[in-house]
Amino acid sequence: MGLGAALWNLLESVSLWCLRRLYRFLHKELTAKTEESFLQFVKFGLVGVSNTAVNYFIYAGILVALKTAGLWEECDYLVATAAGFILSVLWSFYWNHKYVFQMQEGGRRSMILTLAKTYLSYSFTGLFLNSVLMVLWVQVFHISEFLGPVFNLLLSVPLNFLINKYWAFQ
Repeated sequence: MGLGAALWNLLESVSLWCLRRLYRFLHKELTAKTEESFLQFVKFGLVGVSNTAVNYFIYAGILVALKTAGLWEECDYLVATAAGFILSVLWSFYWNHKYVFQMQEGGRRSMILTLAKTYLSYSFTGLFLNSVLMVLWVQVFHISEFLGPVFNLLLSVPLNFLINKYWAFQ
């Protein structure tokens, strides 16, 4: 067994142990389907963390390259933001397709349509919803601009999971 598989097995065991303790504490019955969905959400979260890292490194790398080359000084951060978004969503699509929302045996999925839906779902949660929520947190509730994105994650990650699970990768 490789290091990646060993780490996943450890994470899966710890995640299921926590979920089982929570259900026991709440005196609720835990089904195999709930465990499976929970592990799918954990995988989605891991892809999301890697997506964030990829987005940032692409953004920072392009920004540094453009600044070093002296190109597009007025809009270089916008170019870097667009490139980071486009490439990191493609990264997420690949890993979500391969490991998170796997096809059932004999199932079929249009890759182009699924990719388009993936970009739409990330555009909705990552661009539109997060922007609206930031205005709400900062201007209405007077929450720090640095804490607003944390609150956004609490809403956008589960919502994005549901959109991807039941629409993009159905």
